[in-house]
Amino acid sequence: MMSPSRTDAEPQPTLRPAAQVMDLDRLGSHFQSRLSFVRSSMRRMMNEQWRIQRTCFDLDAEGFGTAIYRIDTASAHYHCVIFSNDLPPEKRSDRVIADQWDVSFVLLAGDVDEQQLADLRRNVPLQEAGRFDARVLVLSRANRSLRNFERFLGALAEGCQPDPRQLAEVGYLYRTTAVYGNGKFGIADFSCLQGNADFTQPFSAQMFTVYLLRHFSIEQIEHMARARNPQRAVGLDIALQRYLGVGNSTGLGMAPFLINHPQLVNQWLWARETALARVLAHPADLPRVQRFQALLQRACQHLAQTRTDDPRQSTIDRQTLAELGQLAEWFDGQPVSTDLWPRVQAWAERHGGNGCQELLVSLLLELYPEQVDPLAEQMSVKEGFRLNAEMPLDELCDLIESRYRWALDYDLSAAEANHFFWYRSAEKEEPRLGERAMVPGAEKEMQLGIAHNIQRCHRALLVYREQHPQQLTAHFLLAQPQFKGTVCRLQGMDRCAYGEIRANLMDRGMLPIHLLRCKLAFFGAGKFDPKSSRWVRITLFQGAPLVSEIGQPFDDDWNFAVMPPLATAAGEL
Repeated sequence: MMSPSRTDAEPQPTLRPAAQVMDLDRLGSHFQSRLSFVRSSMRRMMNEQWRIQRTCFDLDAEGFGTAIYRIDTASAHYHCVIFSNDLPPEKRSDRVIADQWDVSFVLLAGDVDEQQLADLRRNVPLQEAGRFDARVLVLSRANRSLRNFERFLGALAEGCQPDPRQLAEVGYLYRTTAVYGNGKFGIADFSCLQGNADFTQPFSAQMFTVYLLRHFSIEQIEHMARARNPQRAVGLDIALQRYLGVGNSTGLGMAPFLINHPQLVNQWLWARETALARVLAHPADLPRVQRFQALLQRACQHLAQTRTDDPRQSTIDRQTLAELGQLAEWFDGQPVSTDLWPRVQAWAERHGGNGCQELLVSLLLELYPEQVDPLAEQMSVKEGFRLNAEMPLDELCDLIESRYRWALDYDLSAAEANHFFWYRSAEKEEPRLGERAMVPGAEKEMQLGIAHNIQRCHRALLVYREQHPQQLTAHFLLAQPQFKGTVCRLQGMDRCAYGEIRANLMDRGMLPIHLLRCKLAFFGAGKFDPKSSRWVRITLFQGAPLVSEIGQPFDDDWNFAVMPPLATAAGEL
């Protein structure tokens, strides 16, 4: 599904303009929301009462071995197979060049027989170096958090609960370093999930697999505590289990996705902006005003408990927190009125930065789930550009000058505007960012400089049109075939309200972390902790319901989780 075109007859809500929404700094200020994939996946899981059973838990006292979980949905069944290995400390690394991990695991469709289990045991720990077939939907690996794992294990083994402040600092026991799907290394292509009722949304299979790792981390550490001290060991307090998430370490490999899939990105942003417009169109009432106040207070507490050593992000978080405090003070003095939500948004745009404004969007979307949640089913799109070879050159030129004026307005002649180039490493086939004046290989750069491509195409088009004013796009491309990809993109994005990131991705001042955060926020990430401008650690599923709670009454209200009170020792295992 594409977002509505400008020629659709059905009235559409007024959305924020693309110039505002697609600004790179704003995209890099997003927070998780009801439309994030972990939230929509959790709703599906809970509402359809998926059944998750442990069928194998062959772990030794140190937690090494094999665990298998069977998943039954309304329409199919799957298995998650997890291998836990003894990893020497010197081998533990978040970098993509790592070749060993604490755990490696897969989600696969159907049953697991002994032959396939043996095959998985040989290949899954190898990750990229392994061999897989289309029964495997997701391939992943993770490392333990050195700061948390032993502290949690030691406390539970001694009959005590870990200090919840440890989870406020680092919100997980395991941190994934890659969660592969969509046909990588021989596993199932995304097309294999088309029509699959369980994983219809982008990345939903990957997010579900991460959720199972969270469940395994709880069961594993309780098992290890019991093995270490059978007489005194206790289980992890339920409140701490919910507050426990799964970490993720993500670098530049994720960044090009947003540029290479503009139609999908358009759909994500269109759904989010449409949801916001629907909320703003609803008059406020007292229950929702009170709900907003509670959400705002919780979001402030969550942000205050977010830890990062990155000076830039720390400054932004403090600024956002201060602005949210001012917003709360202003809001408390406002009467309940039909235009309250637009006035709240206007206040944030006048007095707050991008962080305050975009967190406000996430909070507003919580107020009207009946208006917002259906849009989660519209986050997919059938991608593809088709060349309109018969488009007159005047029309093509107008398309560039009207829809891509932002790209034409950049001065790309300076060295600063051409500082970086993107390339793919030969060793790991992962995207990298090089400085053009210092790193060789610019002749092999990835075509991610959309603004540069648009300007080059536009200049060539103007020259050609001057000489052949009555000709068509086909004639121009026969003379200048190197611009076919750019023209296809121009024409294919004409119906999209959003999708193109308004930035020069080669500029010296460009921060790749913005690209990473935007995509991760749509996943449902929280606790953004940049380690540089090129990679970040985040937490997923913090606050989410537990596997044991699937099928119970479900209140979808677990975003912006806050630290539970100091837990007391639970009963013995």
